[in-house]
Amino acid sequence: MRQLPKRIFVAGTSTGVGKTVVSAILAEALHADYWKPVQCGNLEETDTHVVQSLVSNHVSKFYEESYLLKTASSPHYAAELENVEISPDRLHVPSSEIRLLIEGAGGLLVPLTRDYLVIDLIKHLKASVILVSKNYLGGINHTLLSIEALKQRGIDVLGVVFNGQNYFDNEEIIQHFTHTTLLGEIDETESLNKEFVKTQAQKLKLSLSQHFEL
Repeated sequence: MRQLPKRIFVAGTSTGVGKTVVSAILAEALHADYWKPVQCGNLEETDTHVVQSLVSNHVSKFYEESYLLKTASSPHYAAELENVEISPDRLHVPSSEIRLLIEGAGGLLVPLTRDYLVIDLIKHLKASVILVSKNYLGGINHTLLSIEALKQRGIDVLGVVFNGQNYFDNEEIIQHFTHTTLLGEIDETESLNKEFVKTQAQKLKLSLSQHFEL
């Protein structure tokens, strides 16, 4: 059984699949630090604010974003609109002493600049990936394409976390075609709060411990 890596990139199959909620659950489960390099839109309540508000443990640290952009769009467009130049050289990994979760912006092929994608950042950071997929019509295609892109670039895929209950046989068919580890499901809820995150964290930690040394 392999050791769970210290640097984990929480990537999504698309925008709005639940990366931020899964990041909070992972931070709670693993007592890990959290960093979102690029935030676009809703600067009053950033993803960092959301994760911090949902995590109960007193170990996790929450690092400042490298770029905060007001426009809720692809980072490359928001940066150009706001006369900001996103430089990959400025995306330095925080010097975390424990496990670090890095949350991406949108899906894997979202442009950070005109010639630099989120997946390029993952490769540059030498991070392993937990892929977040939402159970919906189209989720199979989006997940298979995402895993294919990661494998083509030689990026370590730890497994997939699914948001919501299985949709028909999405999870089984994704595992069949990719042989990727299914790390667990996040329950649906109308009350996203610390108690929900704690409950999901216990469940996800148990699932992770079956595949990795934590």
